[in-house]
Amino acid sequence: MNDHSQPDGSDAYEGAHEHEHGALGDAEFAEFMELAAEEGFDLEDVEGALEAAGHGPLPVLAVVGRPNVGKSTLVNRIIGRREAVVEDKPGVTRDRVTYEAEWAGRRFKVVDTGGWEQDVLGIDASVAAQAEYAIEAADAVVFVVDAKVGATDTDEAVVRLLRKAGKPVVLCANKVDGPSGEADAAYLWSLGLGEPYPVSALHGRGTGDMLDQVLQVLPEAPRESFGGGGIGGPRRVALIGRPNVGKSSLLNKVAGEERVVVNELAGTTRDPVDELIELGGVTWKFVDTAGIRKRVHLQQGADYYASLRTAAAVEKAEVAVILIDASESISVQDQRIVTMAVEAGRAVVLAFNKWDTLDEERRYYLEREIETELGQVAWAPRVNVSARTGRHMEKLVPAIETALAGWETRVPTGRLNAFLGELVAAHPHPVRGGKQPRILFGTQAGTKPPRFVLFASGFIEAGYRRFIERRLREEFGFEGTPIHISVRVREKRSRKK
Repeated sequence: MNDHSQPDGSDAYEGAHEHEHGALGDAEFAEFMELAAEEGFDLEDVEGALEAAGHGPLPVLAVVGRPNVGKSTLVNRIIGRREAVVEDKPGVTRDRVTYEAEWAGRRFKVVDTGGWEQDVLGIDASVAAQAEYAIEAADAVVFVVDAKVGATDTDEAVVRLLRKAGKPVVLCANKVDGPSGEADAAYLWSLGLGEPYPVSALHGRGTGDMLDQVLQVLPEAPRESFGGGGIGGPRRVALIGRPNVGKSSLLNKVAGEERVVVNELAGTTRDPVDELIELGGVTWKFVDTAGIRKRVHLQQGADYYASLRTAAAVEKAEVAVILIDASESISVQDQRIVTMAVEAGRAVVLAFNKWDTLDEERRYYLEREIETELGQVAWAPRVNVSARTGRHMEKLVPAIETALAGWETRVPTGRLNAFLGELVAAHPHPVRGGKQPRILFGTQAGTKPPRFVLFASGFIEAGYRRFIERRLREEFGFEGTPIHISVRVREKRSRKK
């Protein structure tokens, strides 16, 4: 599976150089920097661009706590923009629960667990369920407590969860707006989680000190080491999709036995279930995320929990198999789940379930829907399956292997620049404002997913970037994987003889 890795084929080689200067080896890096100098680029900027693009999977920080302690406000403060929904009343549907953040030059992902409170489950069960899902995906946790109220029974319940999980924890004593509130924060030492960091998420007070501590406990890279060869263990497959689409049934069919309870009742499967399954002589780890069913009076809550659990599964996985009910129209929820997997940078396979129930008319309309609603993932391998009958299950593993191969593919810098030279000569960027920007050179700074950095003489429009991505796929494959392309523009051309 790792036939696209570094020249000597060793994971140790890749790991050593992934952090230093992306996926470039020493010789390739030196040659690339020489090229950058000749073209008049600032070498520090070039090195920074390579480092940013070559990071690999980012570590994950979960923000947990009971409702109305200021979690979403804190998340907004951490990510530096108002994106997480902040509202006093529970029931605000969020399309996204994960965000990228940066502090002191280090990047990481933040999982926001919001302030969900479902009366039917009871507040304690609601908070515990959220915390479990978030902690499952996290490398470290920020536990937010309202310093004015102090530790409640619900807080104590979350503390027990955190101790059981064994993840590093930073205790955030929120709503400390001045020196007088710091005495309230000091009482939280009693939780036994170490030093409480007094913070005002609303005003930003103390958040810097807290984030400094977060960086102390957050690993440079996630604890899961991806890759084959036995070093990272079995390849991890997240089975995701909207509620009641047949995820547990598919997992049972793939396993050849009843591994997961399949039931129409809501909440049959509360925790993601990891299953080691041997297929085609290879052991895979499937993460099942099924079991959240919609009830009319709980629809928003169920959707939110499904999103949170899906995010947790995707963060743990290398490839996402997205199950879609072929008998129904492709929904907005289907599209959100696809977007979540793509934004997480995972390999993607589309599995259309209940294919055996379709008549010719439905198949015709489904093809049209796939073109219009899922055009952004036209590169993803597609299998038409039936979890009930087992139809085409043998096609699932080859599709997963294809997606992983694309996810790990790396194009050598020399070959990439030969391709870019021909492309730019044959299809130059449109002239804008009397100038014609050019792609001067580029490199693939990372894999899993493939990440490219292109260096240009001027601003490159989004349409031309999409054109480059399309041609990259035509030339080098990259089937089943998102591609990240960043462009650095030369600020000032230094004259070279």
